[in-house]
Amino acid sequence: MAPYSVVIITKNEARDLPRCLDSLSGSDDVVVVDSGSTDETEAVSRARAHVRFLHRDFDGYGPQKRWAVAQARHDWVLSVDADEALTGELEAEISRLAADDFAGVAGYEIPRSLVFMGRRFRHGRESAHHVLRLFDRRRGNFDAAPVHERVVVEGPVRRLEGRLLHYSYRDLDEYFEKFNAYTRLAATKMRAGGRVPGAAAVVVKLKFTFLQSYFLHGNWRNGFPGFVWAWLGATYHAVKYLKARETPDPD
Repeated sequence: MAPYSVVIITKNEARDLPRCLDSLSGSDDVVVVDSGSTDETEAVSRARAHVRFLHRDFDGYGPQKRWAVAQARHDWVLSVDADEALTGELEAEISRLAADDFAGVAGYEIPRSLVFMGRRFRHGRESAHHVLRLFDRRRGNFDAAPVHERVVVEGPVRRLEGRLLHYSYRDLDEYFEKFNAYTRLAATKMRAGGRVPGAAAVVVKLKFTFLQSYFLHGNWRNGFPGFVWAWLGATYHAVKYLKARETPDPD
């Protein structure tokens, strides 16, 4: 059997981290690399015997995760985020692969599903993402990108069937905190590039994005949370356009 390590980077993740760690019973080596939490992240980590809690100043997501991978005790590494959790099916699938020495490949892509308003999405784009997270560090690692980092490996890659669950938003309050920040940044970028949409574009984008997400992408099959997700996603684009049209207050 080829054992595997799990690596997680954190900062103030005490609320989400217990759920993540509780889903990782298949590994005897879980490495939490923290960049200065001021909440109970360290206590949550140290309360579990198979977790090693380490500190490193943050200098970008890629470098931080590369360093975490280097601290693992095993060559096969599973990278998860604190707001993610393994399903029982995924953990069992990884254990079977470990018993077969991971079938001689370089890495595995894992399907990931959004959990929103208490609902696990089984349809739409939010259930169609595949992320390369389980890999042989002798054949690859995270790139050094400060954001939007990804794992790059040399060799064949296969896909697993078990899923990661992504609890991206704790509640609607957190959703709108991120909503406001992201729309502001997007609008600033649009204005800087000279792309200020007309009024008609706001209306068209709102309607088209909702219809595309809800019907074409299949979020209608995710129940009421799917409707809310499609509606909020459409509103995001409309608000981004409105903020780009808004005249900023003078300094």
